[in-house]
Amino acid sequence: QVQLVQSGGGSVQVGGSLRLSCVVSGFTHSSACMGWFRQAPGKEREGVAGIWIFTNGYSKYYADSMNGRFTISQDKAKNMTVSLQMNSLKPEDSAMYYCAASLLRCAGIWSRADKYNYWGQGTQVTVSS
Repeated sequence: QVQLVQSGGGSVQVGGSLRLSCVVSGFTHSSACMGWFRQAPGKEREGVAGIWIFTNGYSKYYADSMNGRFTISQDKAKNMTVSLQMNSLKPEDSAMYYCAASLLRCAGIWSRADKYNYWGQGTQVTVSS
């Protein structure tokens, strides 16, 4: 059984940083597209960052609106476990954040929530001014 367990998040002031982690277990495939999404109240779930992890490396993808503030990375020692480093946080970054795993390649689909097979439980990020 595939499980994605998230940690991190919380409350921070404007300009601060947070790191989210997504530990994956039970995943037996050698490649996956891992994505980070967020959803604020009354808004659609949006893709923040994605990483295509395969045997010999990875490729990263970011939403243009992140403007280089967010970095997705893989914990190579832990299979598909990924992290999201968030810097220079703004109030509009406040949302529930989710990690997800897709059996498809990231290219062209990484930001589409309907293309993901497995989801983490979500973690709240609140940025206050």
